[in-house]
Amino acid sequence: MPSQDQILQSIRERVTHPANLQELMQTLDVPRTERVRFRRQVKALVASGALIETRGKHYGLPELMDLVVGRVSVHPQGFAFVTPEHAIEGLAGDLYIAGMHVNEAMHGDRVVARIERHRADGRAEGRIVRILERAASTVVGRFDLDAQGLQFVMPFDRRLVMDIQVPRGDERRAKPGEMVAVEITRWPTPTRNPLGRVVEVLGDIDAPGVDTTIIIRKWNIPDEHGADVIAEAKRLGTTVARRDIASRTDFRDLEIVTIDGEHARDFDDAISIEKGPKGHYTLGVHIADVSHYVREGSALDQEAAARGTSVYFPERAVHMFPSELATGLCSLRPNVDRLVQSVVMEVDRRGKVVDYSIHDGVIHSRARMTYAAVNAILTQDKALRTEYAALVPRFELMHELFDILNARRRRRGSIDFDLPEPQVILDADGVIENILPAERNIAHRIIEEFMLLANETVAEHLADQGAPTLFRVHEAPDPLKVEELEEFVSTLGYGLAVPPHLARPKHFQRLVERVRGKPEERPIAALMLRTMQKARYDPANLGHFGLAAEFYTHFTSPIRRYPDLIVHRALRELQHGGMTPETATDRAEELPEVARHSSEMERRADEAERELLQWKKVRFMADKVGDEFDGYITGIAPFGLFVELVEHFVEGLVHVSTMADDYYRFTERAHTLRGENTDKVYRLGDHVRVQVVRVDLERRQVDLGLVEILERLREQGQKRPRGEGPKGPRRSGKAAVRSGKSGRARRPGRRERAAGRGRRR
Repeated sequence: MPSQDQILQSIRERVTHPANLQELMQTLDVPRTERVRFRRQVKALVASGALIETRGKHYGLPELMDLVVGRVSVHPQGFAFVTPEHAIEGLAGDLYIAGMHVNEAMHGDRVVARIERHRADGRAEGRIVRILERAASTVVGRFDLDAQGLQFVMPFDRRLVMDIQVPRGDERRAKPGEMVAVEITRWPTPTRNPLGRVVEVLGDIDAPGVDTTIIIRKWNIPDEHGADVIAEAKRLGTTVARRDIASRTDFRDLEIVTIDGEHARDFDDAISIEKGPKGHYTLGVHIADVSHYVREGSALDQEAAARGTSVYFPERAVHMFPSELATGLCSLRPNVDRLVQSVVMEVDRRGKVVDYSIHDGVIHSRARMTYAAVNAILTQDKALRTEYAALVPRFELMHELFDILNARRRRRGSIDFDLPEPQVILDADGVIENILPAERNIAHRIIEEFMLLANETVAEHLADQGAPTLFRVHEAPDPLKVEELEEFVSTLGYGLAVPPHLARPKHFQRLVERVRGKPEERPIAALMLRTMQKARYDPANLGHFGLAAEFYTHFTSPIRRYPDLIVHRALRELQHGGMTPETATDRAEELPEVARHSSEMERRADEAERELLQWKKVRFMADKVGDEFDGYITGIAPFGLFVELVEHFVEGLVHVSTMADDYYRFTERAHTLRGENTDKVYRLGDHVRVQVVRVDLERRQVDLGLVEILERLREQGQKRPRGEGPKGPRRSGKAAVRSGKSGRARRPGRRERAAGRGRRR
C-alpha cells in the first residue's frame, strides 16, 4: 500500500478534479484488498489538511481549490495571518485575514483558509473557513470581575483577543487579580465570547516561580508526567541488567568520558578517541540507548511523542522523560555501566570518514567532565592536568581532531555564526541578578563538531539503506530574500558575488568570514539568519543548507528529542532484521505526521523559552529607567527601531514618536529610517546610545529613546517623550514603570451588546 505522501503525489498527477472515494480508487487503481486501508489513508489526509473534503463528499487538493492550510497568528488588534504549511504557487508570504473573517478561530489554531483576493505584489487576502486543530483547550490569564460582578479571564497572551467568560461556581475560589488557567468549555463565535471554567489558580503574577508556571501553561507544555508513565519508568529499575549486556559490543575498557555543562544532569553522549599508526583517528560517539527501554506504543513512548522535546527554562527543565530515565537509568553517569547506541568512525588526516560501524554497546564512563574543566586542561591549567593526567592525552587528541573536522566543514562551505549569547544569573526567587555573555570555549566546539559528524554519518547510513526515518532538513533560502540581503550588504560594501538564485552555503560562509570581528558583523549575521529557512524534521532527505551537508539527522540526544529516538529505532531495526517490508510501509505512513508534530513541538519549546527569558529581562530593567546604555540596532520597522543593549543583551523599542527632531521614513529593503529634513539615517546594525524611557511590565516591553535626539529636544525646549521630566526621565523608575496589574477590569461581552460582536480590538 502506498504511503500518504505517495497517494498525494498520485492524486496531483492523475486526478484532474475533486473526486469521490469511488472515483479516486478507480483512477488510482487501488486493489480491492487495499480499499479499506486506502479509505483510512484518505481520512488521515483530510484530518491533516493535505486533502479537503467538500460537503458533497468529494476530495481535492487545497492548493488547487484556492485553500491554504496553516497556523493562524492573530494580532492584538484583531486581524490575523495564516502561515501556509507548504509553499503555494503564486502566494508570497502569509495570507492576510481581516478581523471580520477570522470567524471562530483563535491564535495558534491550525486552520483552512480560502484565498479571496490576490494582490499585485503576490500577497493575498482571505477568510478562515475551517478549524482543523485547536492550539489549546486551556488559556492562562488574569481572573477579574466587572462592575456588575460578572466574572471573566483576560488572556495573558494579547493575541487571544477575546476575554473568557466564567460562570458563577466555575471560578475555583480565584480572587480578582490572580493568574489562573481556564479550560474553554464553549468556543467563540463571531457574536459571542468563549466560555470557560477555572481549572488551576496560579497565584500572584509577581510571586516567585509563577512566571515560569504561566509560560508553561500558556504554551500548553505538559509539566507533570502521568502516573502510568512514572510507574513504567520505575519498573525499569536503576541499574543495567546483565541480560541486557549480552550480545552487545563491550566498550567498557575504553577511556570514555562525558563532557557537558556544569549544571547538566541528563547526559546523552560520551566520547572515546584513539589514534592509529596511519595517523587516522578512531572516534567513538556513544549515545544513551533510550530505544532499548522505551518500547514503541508504551506509556513512556506515547507521552514522549506528544511532548516532542524537553524544554529548558532559566530556573528548571521540563523533561521529555521522567527523571527516573532522563537523569537516571539512561543518563551516562560516570563509574556505572550504561547501554548505548555507538557510531565508531575512522577519520583520516583530511577529516573524511573512511570507515564506520554502528553498535548496540555498553560503556563505563571514566569521568563526568565539564566544558570549563576541559577548556582549562587544554589551556594548560596545571592543577587540572595533574588531577586528570590519565585523560589529558585523550583531550589533546580531541582538540587535534576538532581542528581537522572544523577545517573540512569550513572548506565545504558550512555556515558558522559565532555571535555572543546571553547567560542569565538568577537569585533564589528566580529573578535575574545579572546578564553576562555566555562562554563558548574550545570544549563546547569540540563536542559540537563530534556530534555533527555522528549525525551526518548516521544520516548517510540510513539513507543508503533506504530505511524510513526522520531527517533534519534545512532547505535553501528563498531567492527573493537572498536578493534583499544582497541589496543591504551592498550598501556596506559587501556582497555574495553570485546571483541570488545561484547562492550556495559557501557564498554565505565567505561573507561571514569577511565581516567577522568588524562592526558590521552583527547586522549582516542577523539579517542572514532571517534570510535562512527554519530547519525542521522530514521523512525525506533534503539535505542541510546551513551545514552544507548532503545528509543530516538528529541522533545524539534521544533523552531530550523524540526524533532522535525514532532514528535509534530505525538503526536497531536495521541491525536486528526488524525492518521488514510491512514495517517499512507502516513507518512511511506514520513519519510525515511525526515530523510535522515534532517540528511544531520544537518551535513551541523555542518560543516558550524565548518568551520567559524576555519577560525576566524586562523585569530586570524595571529599576534602570533613566539609565543610558550602548546598543546596536537589531531591527527596523515603520514604527521605530529595535535596539539590543550591549551590556545586558536586552532588546527594547525606540518608538518613532520619540524621534521628534524630524520626520523619519522607513525603507524596507534597505532596512533604514531616514530623516526627511536632516537626512539622518538609522540602519540595521548601527551603534547607538539609548536611554531607558519606560518599562511596561504589562506589555513586557522596554521603551528606549535615542540619547542624541533626547538631548537635541531638550536643547530646543520641545516636548519630551512620555516619562521624561524637566531634567530627563525620572531615575527612580516608579512613575515610568507600568505594572502588570494596572489593567482595569472589563466586562466580557460588552461589544456583543454594543455592536453584536465579542472580538476585542
